[in-house]
Amino acid sequence: MKFISTRDVRKTKYDASEVIKQGLANDGGLFVPEYIPSLTKDEILSFCSLSYAELAAKILSMFLTDYTYEELLSDCRDAYSAESFPSDPAPLVKVNDNTYSLELWHGPTCAFKDMALQIMPRLLSRALTKTNEERTALVLVATSGDTGKAALEGYRDIPKIKICVFYPESGVSTVQKLQMRTQGGTNVNVCAVEGNFDDIQTGVKRIFANDNTAHQLNEMGYFFSSANSINFGRLAPQIVYYIKSYCDLLSRNEITFGEPINICVPTGNFGNILAAYIAKKMGIPVNKLICASNSNNILTDFFNSGVYDCHRSFHLTMSPSMDILISSNLERLLYLTLGSQKTAELMGLLNTEGVYTIDETTKSQLSETFVGYFADEQRTAETIKSNFEKYNYLMDTHTAVAFSALNDYREACSDNTKTVVASTASPYKFARDVHDSIYGSTNLSDLEYIDILSQKTNTKTPSPLREIGKKEVRFSNVITADGMTDEVFNFLNK
Repeated sequence: MKFISTRDVRKTKYDASEVIKQGLANDGGLFVPEYIPSLTKDEILSFCSLSYAELAAKILSMFLTDYTYEELLSDCRDAYSAESFPSDPAPLVKVNDNTYSLELWHGPTCAFKDMALQIMPRLLSRALTKTNEERTALVLVATSGDTGKAALEGYRDIPKIKICVFYPESGVSTVQKLQMRTQGGTNVNVCAVEGNFDDIQTGVKRIFANDNTAHQLNEMGYFFSSANSINFGRLAPQIVYYIKSYCDLLSRNEITFGEPINICVPTGNFGNILAAYIAKKMGIPVNKLICASNSNNILTDFFNSGVYDCHRSFHLTMSPSMDILISSNLERLLYLTLGSQKTAELMGLLNTEGVYTIDETTKSQLSETFVGYFADEQRTAETIKSNFEKYNYLMDTHTAVAFSALNDYREACSDNTKTVVASTASPYKFARDVHDSIYGSTNLSDLEYIDILSQKTNTKTPSPLREIGKKEVRFSNVITADGMTDEVFNFLNK
């Protein structure tokens, strides 16, 4: 399997190890596999008896063909060990007769990003050896909340890798902020930035694209890499849990083979739902992919109108990991639909004008699989409350956006197909908003809400979040977006 850039009409080919090491293509595009591998019925049925680590190794070996299966199996067993995931890494919880919550937050940082970022550092470490790289990888991360902590935890103290994380000072929850600011490790750096996630993501991309900065880093013995979902090494492991969810439904006799399901995903950067789309392209019977947005509903508008327009208000919401207006992974979907030349043209328009439009034929083609719905703050809160009261199911704010979107879709389309909803974070990462949605506002500190939520709902606080307020704060720096490059060099020169 080789990889190409979404914008490269010449289709220059790269090995998976080169792609994982580099992260972003030289032309600014994203790396994609030259084809999507197919799964047979017998293969899918055989997956039902595998452990999560074994299934992950099987799927990854179809894409990362310059890694041996034995290497991938070893790394997957380490990544999805009982130490990091004390129970099933991705349990599928039945909420009602036709709705299932795929809980992706049982890892060390209580967010779905752990599912990829526990394995990705291992893949990068092997890539350095496979490509005979003598320099140290500098991993730059722009985060809207969860990626940062998951990446920090995954890359902590990994040899020949340093990681620098930027997050919006006023755009993450108290728990998310404390998780990052108290991060341990000798090779990590965390810095808050004035502005929103899009400002930071743009800043990181500019640093990547600056030849002078890259030259200076090379002279110092470093090169850039990425842990965001622009890196295919982050995206590939996410395909696994959608395949697993279908296998789990088969194993429980909830469906028969070939019976299609729907998948509903709360998303801002489009990576998590793109992974579901790739699972569908591989042969998992999926009917509709429901793209759920919060008040920053640029993706909803795109699928409904065919216009992607960044000229709109930016909203800070109770689901901050989705507070995004530039959905980077949508570029991969455009490539898979339109090819490299048209994708490069549309990305050029986005960069220069902040807007692009797809033609009606393309819009119609995408609508065969994708539908877009969104939930504002009121609907999000109502969904948290109603699902807890009706089904005794406690969900976080991002998961609630997805459940709300699913309800709207079902009402609009009368489609009661069994649906897997990606549950992307523990409710305890957003304890204040979850509590207030159910019980109303209380005059407590953000951290006090964790205990009171546990008491009132009779649920357990995840162990990684216990005592979080007592950990030492190591990183408290706040800068402007213009100072991000300087922060990188300050970190390396410490």
